[in-house]
Amino acid sequence: MGIVMAVCAGFLTACTQSRTTQTLDRFTNAQQETLEGNELKVTAGSSWLAEGTYKNFILKGEALTQSEAEARLGFHTDGKSGYEVIFHNGPIDGSCKTGSLASVRNLYRSLAKDGDWFPFEIAVRGKNISISVQDTTVVCYTEPSQPYRTEAHAKQLLGSGHIALCGVQGEVSFRNLQITALPDDAINECDTMPAVDEQKDLVIRFQQEDFPVIDYHVHLKGGLTKEMAQAMSMNYGINYGVAPNAGEGGVGRMLANDDEVYAYYDEVKNMPFLCGVQGEGRKWTATFSQEALGIFDYLFTDAMTIVDHKGRLSRIYRPEEVHYDGITKEQYMDHLVDQTVKILTNEPADIFANPTYLPEDMQADYDTYWTDDRINRVLDVLQKYQIALEINARYRIPSLKIIRMAKERGIKFTFGTNNVDANFGKLEYSLEAVKACGLTPDDLWFPTMSIRRTRPVVIYNKF
Repeated sequence: MGIVMAVCAGFLTACTQSRTTQTLDRFTNAQQETLEGNELKVTAGSSWLAEGTYKNFILKGEALTQSEAEARLGFHTDGKSGYEVIFHNGPIDGSCKTGSLASVRNLYRSLAKDGDWFPFEIAVRGKNISISVQDTTVVCYTEPSQPYRTEAHAKQLLGSGHIALCGVQGEVSFRNLQITALPDDAINECDTMPAVDEQKDLVIRFQQEDFPVIDYHVHLKGGLTKEMAQAMSMNYGINYGVAPNAGEGGVGRMLANDDEVYAYYDEVKNMPFLCGVQGEGRKWTATFSQEALGIFDYLFTDAMTIVDHKGRLSRIYRPEEVHYDGITKEQYMDHLVDQTVKILTNEPADIFANPTYLPEDMQADYDTYWTDDRINRVLDVLQKYQIALEINARYRIPSLKIIRMAKERGIKFTFGTNNVDANFGKLEYSLEAVKACGLTPDDLWFPTMSIRRTRPVVIYNKF
């Protein structure tokens, strides 16, 4: 992962090769009507092409979106070909957000807000496209020699062409549009990660279908830094939800109190990630206020730490902490399910992470221990409290059977990894499960669905 350290983020301006800058202040539509001025407004259904064609360039400007409004800025286009950058803000609801390279690198959290002017920058240098919003690089995509494109997106390729402004809904304004043409041999020296082999890649297939690909369960640990995560996210086309642990007993960045929660959030709120937090251990609900944890986009917890049948705190992912002490593994399994139900009932989380995890010496008999009755006890509480079920890529859980049972009940899903270092894959099991279980975007959970802030905290364990 050493090559990740020299990423696009933060270096966009320093790595440009400038020529004469022109103002884009005159656009024409198919009816030969003109849109002119330093400040341009586009509305739903309108489409405007700027004068001149461009190959390599840097385009800078500012945008202003009204509530629920959306526009797209096309480049290398004749009105049908090329790429589009999305301008659409608002809450994390599953719609593509500002800075998305439409259907190639869709983003689901915007760094900009409705009602405020914000700067953006789009650069094409050779086969590399980079996009920044609020001076933060959110896309750094290199078109491979053999890009994967569906029939609907067959013309979504680099070449040369016009700059276009297209209204989708509501009203979006642009101002101070300045474009700088670059030489044919221009390169982005900050594009250091290898182009993805899209003929084999799963993620681009989901992106082309506008199916949200979000890993909600990424931890900055094992050498993974914010900068490395940003570069990997852009290269892979996977939106990351980066989360620290709030509580005790976990591994990696740990938050111990409300003050540390607020300090951490200030560190990451302007990063191009979803901002999550994990309730770690079983004391976190008594340690942190709901107000403090409520600043995060989402909160998840798991049942990998339980109070065992002897009243001991047990991290079941550590074999040395799993003690049967005279009971059978079937009885231990019943207790684990009891604990899972208590956790999900009393701890107001949005997502059940690492779901159905078993101690190491029970994993070989996963399907035997997870009977229909035990599965349904867990699904009952997920359904009652509208808690999403994580499809975990690292442990390849829950089973496809359980995913199908949850889908039948209308339970929503998220994808997550729970990485231990910087080499944690590309959500392979999660994406395989989507196809195997027939999941659609309607089956996915997004932070706008959260009800955790309305749920009471119940201190049910006595330590």
